[in-house]
Amino acid sequence: MLESYNRHVEDIRDLEYPMLQDTVYLDHAGTTIPAKSLMERFSADMISNLYANPHSASSASQDTSKRVEDARLRLLHLFNADPEEFDVVFVANATAGIKLVMEAFRDYETGFWYGYHRDSHTSLVGLREVAREQRCFGSDSEVEEWLQTTHKEAGSRLFAYPAQSNMNGRRLPLHWCQQICQLPSTYSLLDAAALVSTSPFDLSNVSASPDFTVMSLYKIFGFPDLGALIVKKSADHVFQSRKYFGGGTVDMVVCLKEQWHARKSDTLHEQLEDGTLPIHSIMALHSALDVHQELYGSLDRISSHCAFLAERLYSRLAALRHANGQNVCEMYKDPSSDYNIKATHGPIVAMNIRNAHGGWVANSEVEKLASIRHVQLRTGGLCNPGGTASSLDLEPWEMERNFSAGHRCGNENDIMHGKPTGIIRLSLGAMTTLRDVDSFLDFMEEYFVENELDKVVKAASTQPNIDGGYYVESLTVYPIKSCAGYKIPPQVAWYIHQEGLAWDREWCLIRPGSGAALSQKRYPRMALIRPSIDLDKGILRVEFADATAGIDPINLPLSRNPSLFTSKHDFTERNTRVCGDTITARTYPSPAITNFFTRALGVACQLVRFPANRCVGSSRHTKAHLQPFQQRKGTYYMPGTFPNEGKLETLVLRPILFSNESPILLISRSSLNRLNEQIKSNGGKAVHAEVFRANIVVAEYHKSTPAFEQPYAEDFWQGLQIGNQVFQILGGCQRCQMVCIDQETAQKHMEPFSTLAKTRRFEGRVYFGQHTCHVNKDEESLDAQGPTIMVTDAVKPLLDN
Repeated sequence: MLESYNRHVEDIRDLEYPMLQDTVYLDHAGTTIPAKSLMERFSADMISNLYANPHSASSASQDTSKRVEDARLRLLHLFNADPEEFDVVFVANATAGIKLVMEAFRDYETGFWYGYHRDSHTSLVGLREVAREQRCFGSDSEVEEWLQTTHKEAGSRLFAYPAQSNMNGRRLPLHWCQQICQLPSTYSLLDAAALVSTSPFDLSNVSASPDFTVMSLYKIFGFPDLGALIVKKSADHVFQSRKYFGGGTVDMVVCLKEQWHARKSDTLHEQLEDGTLPIHSIMALHSALDVHQELYGSLDRISSHCAFLAERLYSRLAALRHANGQNVCEMYKDPSSDYNIKATHGPIVAMNIRNAHGGWVANSEVEKLASIRHVQLRTGGLCNPGGTASSLDLEPWEMERNFSAGHRCGNENDIMHGKPTGIIRLSLGAMTTLRDVDSFLDFMEEYFVENELDKVVKAASTQPNIDGGYYVESLTVYPIKSCAGYKIPPQVAWYIHQEGLAWDREWCLIRPGSGAALSQKRYPRMALIRPSIDLDKGILRVEFADATAGIDPINLPLSRNPSLFTSKHDFTERNTRVCGDTITARTYPSPAITNFFTRALGVACQLVRFPANRCVGSSRHTKAHLQPFQQRKGTYYMPGTFPNEGKLETLVLRPILFSNESPILLISRSSLNRLNEQIKSNGGKAVHAEVFRANIVVAEYHKSTPAFEQPYAEDFWQGLQIGNQVFQILGGCQRCQMVCIDQETAQKHMEPFSTLAKTRRFEGRVYFGQHTCHVNKDEESLDAQGPTIMVTDAVKPLLDN
């Protein structure tokens, strides 16, 4: 049965779609392919008949007008729409139809409220820009709750959503339109472009139908390039507020001495179709409808055909495994939808590809390989921002950060901070065959399934061997150089970049004029400036700890270049001096931001941020190096590195932001305990770890007695492994009197520098803690693409061989 069915589809394919020979076309959601018979029939029609501008009384014009009206009726008939209840407005595409609806609501004197679903295409999202108020519904349950509540929004309301997500094919509830019909002053706009490309759409129940339905006809037939707006006549009064008129939509216009016009009033489409209609495209619609019916019979048959193929493609991709058992594909399907139930899912498969290490395969690489194998697919954000962000777990601030760091749809920045920035979409159509599906599966097997077990490294465990007996006691970042730190909460995986921990020392305070960076050593009150990072809201919140000062907190966007997203930030670039280096940094021009820091410190200063585009790389590099007291026995290679990079004798330049010497600073709890014992033995007061402003504090697992502690063992580590990440020790951290500033009170004391000078002085310099840097793994694992560490991670020192 399957063989007979498939042979019939292949016969249609061979006869009608010669352009698809030796090609696997899986982008029907972008546009489907026109049949050969359609193009031939349209050509014959154009050669045999004379079609003229319909705005005339000539016989050719009148014949054209009749054919145009017949096309409207045939299109309504395709969707079981009664011409007494509905009208068709021809537009360029679905987006143009959406804009027509937008123009009508935009011209309401009191404005309008607009709601749209998360799965909306960009064209629906864009309508929010002219609404008085707008809301994006993040889930179906939010919509259901809204439909059941008493609406307090003043004036008219418009709710829009897609009948089918153009990203993953999930079909949304059509019964929402019926519920909206029962709400006062509320209208529904349905984007049916993706749905009707392969599925029937029924408008026979007027009370359950959307007020406005848009579609792109080329997604159904491949040709003509034409769209349609189907308007329920009970809602046509909405367009009476539309102010613009164009040629063909008015019966009379006066513009000399008086300004007056009379709109056409017989039909809605006469009022909305500005200018000359795309008559040849509308004529082609007749050929498209005829050929489509002859080849496929109905949209319902196409729907069944595509559903069968989509389920086969999805299930087999989901079942692909590497030799070590790792999934090859990360599938993006809504849990509420099922490929076997046509009402809940259309013929679209959304996914990304993982390698055997669990890392992401770049979509740009997939496209390159697909191109040489004549596989046509689509990758990227797919014009579906809400659905893509939800599937990829991307917060708005992350998307803005990626954009300001160089990501654009279609470029090769498709894996950033350990997450993909886009999705692979495979969409099927009426002329898709079983051979297409199986050929794509073969393509996946050939290039992306790692079958040789001896070449596949099993996924690393989440914790290393803890022979060393250490763990991460705390993690801290210092967003604003020399100001207070932000302690990373437990169980939060924190990203590591080549310049250090994420958000560490990205901002800096400078003096106007000189551009010199401010330091807590000279301005101790900087310890009372306390930043905190809110990743949910994507902001850096900055407070001043002295409540008596009466200084309100401020919020800064985490996005690397906020000027790309809001007019409130008009950054200027200026030279800044940090530790002898000159950097071109971005200056915050906001008076509120400048006043906050100036009032807090009692000295004129400005906030700057390190240059936004990390793709260029930092112009500053590590200055840390091993000290003579840190003796090494021999050559040591860091695990997971390139041989030359891992060799400690090889000097590797590590980029840094506003930190003084290195990407990351580490101290040991055992060493701090020894130091505090020495301080207290001389009558002093113990100090907290915060005074050393370390990013990482490592501690030994609990011992029965302090005698088992190993203070200053870190002096002789080559490196350390934290969780799955490897770090290289760059050298001891030279200390100054800044460690004497109490980070809670900003008061300056003698300790711990006084005791350090007696116990940790080498060749005239005082050292405590170690400069470190993250070592990139020579692999494409998820740990390498988006390295993270967290509090309580096990720590294993790496020692000389």
